[in-house]
Amino acid sequence: MKAFLSALCLLALPAWATEPLAGWAIYPTSKSYDQLVDATKTAIKENGLIVVTQAGPTKAAAARGITIPGNRVIGAFNNDYAVRVLETSTAAMIEAPIRFYVTEDEDGTATLSYKTPSFVFAPYLPEGSAALAEIAEELDNRFQDIAESAVK
Repeated sequence: MKAFLSALCLLALPAWATEPLAGWAIYPTSKSYDQLVDATKTAIKENGLIVVTQAGPTKAAAARGITIPGNRVIGAFNNDYAVRVLETSTAAMIEAPIRFYVTEDEDGTATLSYKTPSFVFAPYLPEGSAALAEIAEELDNRFQDIAESAVK
């Protein structure tokens, strides 16, 4: 069922996309940008991951007198996954933390998007083998749970 829901989410594109992006899960919402940023950070914590990084050009642009739509990248991971990934592929750790992307839409709503962990880790499967594929699948499920919680 989760795979089916993920496939449906891939069909819904935010305003900034002109064609489907391979490996992305996309969740349009009726929430405002600030609400979705807060809900995403809360859902990350509630689902056993940690907000490791946050970055976005919106506030810095405003400080320069430039207005752009809300735009925030939120990196999520935890030490347990880090240790497990490193046991399979040192190179794969360059991808951690895996990121959520919150974008403000023209109508004042916001969209939550992310590259699925299985897509992110796919280039490292020859080195990481089935163990890395299993970790990626676990993370796919966890990221989907986070997204579904955040967009409620």
